[in-house]
Amino acid sequence: MTLPPPAQQLIDGKLVAASDGTTYPILNPATGEEIGVAPDGTAADVDAAIAAARRAFDETDWATNTDLRVRCLRQLHAALLEHAEPFRALTTAEVGMPGFMMGAAGFDVPVEGLKWVTDLLETYAFETDLGVAHPMGIASRRTVRREPVGVVAAISPWNVPTQINLAKIGPALAAGCTVVLKPAPDTPWVACELGRLVAEHTDIPAGVFNVVAPASNEVAALLTTDPRVDMVSFTGSTATGRAIMAAAAPTLKKVFLELGGKSAAIVLDDADVAAAAGATAFTACIHAGQGCAITTRLVVPRERHDEAVQVAAATMESIGAKDPADPGAICGPVISRAQRDRVASYLRLAVEEGGTFAAGGHVIDRPGFWVEPTVVAGLDNSSRLAQEEIFGPVLVVIPHDGDDDAVRIANDSAYGLSGSVESGSLERAKAVAARIRTGTIAVNGGVWFSPDAPFGGYKQSGIGREMGVAGFEEYLEIKTIAEPA
Repeated sequence: MTLPPPAQQLIDGKLVAASDGTTYPILNPATGEEIGVAPDGTAADVDAAIAAARRAFDETDWATNTDLRVRCLRQLHAALLEHAEPFRALTTAEVGMPGFMMGAAGFDVPVEGLKWVTDLLETYAFETDLGVAHPMGIASRRTVRREPVGVVAAISPWNVPTQINLAKIGPALAAGCTVVLKPAPDTPWVACELGRLVAEHTDIPAGVFNVVAPASNEVAALLTTDPRVDMVSFTGSTATGRAIMAAAAPTLKKVFLELGGKSAAIVLDDADVAAAAGATAFTACIHAGQGCAITTRLVVPRERHDEAVQVAAATMESIGAKDPADPGAICGPVISRAQRDRVASYLRLAVEEGGTFAAGGHVIDRPGFWVEPTVVAGLDNSSRLAQEEIFGPVLVVIPHDGDDDAVRIANDSAYGLSGSVESGSLERAKAVAARIRTGTIAVNGGVWFSPDAPFGGYKQSGIGREMGVAGFEEYLEIKTIAEPA
């Protein structure tokens, strides 16, 4: 694989190293080997990026020039398509993401999402005429105007970085905001490469889009406290989301949070249990289970529990864990040694809580960061394994005693991000789905993931929505103007 030039930050239109010259290694999760280095952004770098974004918002016409924004975003879309193959290869190397995902969340769907939000920008009505009314006896014409929030700090995770990077910066830039993107230290390279494409292939003005890549959480936290930043858009763990919300509170920044999940796949007693169990096990293996919306609780009729466990286990054993560069790979490595060790701690906990492994149950002793696809049986929904987000290829199978009990189990969670329902009756499945408190839900195999569909969570899975018109409008403020009629 030919890797791109060394990763560099993008600050005020210039591709630069860290201000003090320091770097940190980028590791290939499949081998554990270093494949490059990233600039370890300093507090001075973050300050410079915020200053550049503030100046670009306040002193240029980016916020008001819709035609410029459309042209620049179409240039970025074209650049991503032109560099698609090296970008995909880089993602597999840095993220450990299997190649088959590039046709979906890994690359193609987020790039299509950038085009979708640019098309929306061309037709979006930033002003709405409310007509004439007579409040307090004064004839007034009222107009509602939607304006960009301002400077956005976009903080993204490591699991599907290109999808989340583009889901943040696309709507923010389209809305007229300026952006400082801060990627996760595990996956800075794809974000820095995005910055390089902006710098070399678009007319996006200096300061409008910046990328800083500090490894330090303390340095990154400056984005959440600086009064020049108007909004923080964060995707990651619920614990970090709480910390960001608290840090943003003193300046009352707008906050978008897309956080954790522990989604339930409900199988009703008239469904094809074997097919549903196999499909859920397959889903739990995708990208080694490193997806916030993945259904990691399989909730099945009690009388069909053993069958579901056997099918899920056979499915996971047939999938296995493979090199993400292998065309047949579904489950690759987890992102890092720390994440492998975290998943391993949950495998030990499964045994301590009284669970049994129908498949897997161990880390894999080979170079890189590998975990066996695992099916856990024998636990109820009160177990920590059923309540806590693991972010590994681990599926917990839980029995239910009818529709009401299945709904109770699904909703008995701090999270509310996604889920699914399978039934022989579409109407019955939809009735159950309507009772599940989640931001997205699949009914009988339907797929909700697309650029025009809002995504986000209830409860501790977050605040706000990403993608769709709702995701675009997260980056807008609303102003009401009244004039004499």
